[in-house]
Amino acid sequence: MYEEDKKAIIKAALEIKEYGLIQMSGGNVSVRKPNGDIIVTPSGMPYEPMQPEDVLVLNKAGEVIEGTLRPSVDTIALVYIYDHLSEVNAIIHTHQPYATAAGLIDDKLPACCTTLCNVTLGEVSVAPYSNPASLNMGIQTVEYLNGKRAVILKHHGVVTVGGTLKEALYAAVYMEDAAKCYLTAKAAGEVAMMTDDEVFQAVEVFKDYGQKH
Repeated sequence: MYEEDKKAIIKAALEIKEYGLIQMSGGNVSVRKPNGDIIVTPSGMPYEPMQPEDVLVLNKAGEVIEGTLRPSVDTIALVYIYDHLSEVNAIIHTHQPYATAAGLIDDKLPACCTTLCNVTLGEVSVAPYSNPASLNMGIQTVEYLNGKRAVILKHHGVVTVGGTLKEALYAAVYMEDAAKCYLTAKAAGEVAMMTDDEVFQAVEVFKDYGQKH
């Protein structure tokens, strides 16, 4: 069931590892189907040997309906996010170091780069600390997303969301690049911020990015 979705999830997981957003078997990738089923990576399994049959299918209550492995320990948070954000159909959770570091020194990753605004739709808020693998992790994510596609979990990592897996993946990858720029600039002096109009234009122009089929 959902063979192509499972392959896409594994591909995305390998990409976030390739870009240094996770180490070992950290983080998780999931998508939600129109019928409410959730497809999610297993807990604590390296991504390189992962096969489609290793990826779990859950019902909308978070109960396993296909697969023999244990689903991500963050499943309780993922189910909460899907349940409260109808527009979200993909979630990626990472421990990306630069964006996480930005959350240790401020209450947001500000709109300082076009690439950040392209994919997260503007500045990214930092949520207060919540225990990993807890319902509160989901609650904090929903509360602090503020209509954007990413939130930084203080002392923990990042959650990115999207209507598609591609949107969530782009948000995670380009957000890390923006965080590197921000931290480098902040170490040297005052950081120049984008205006609201510049943010709006960056969001709009990215809607026409890529090839049309």
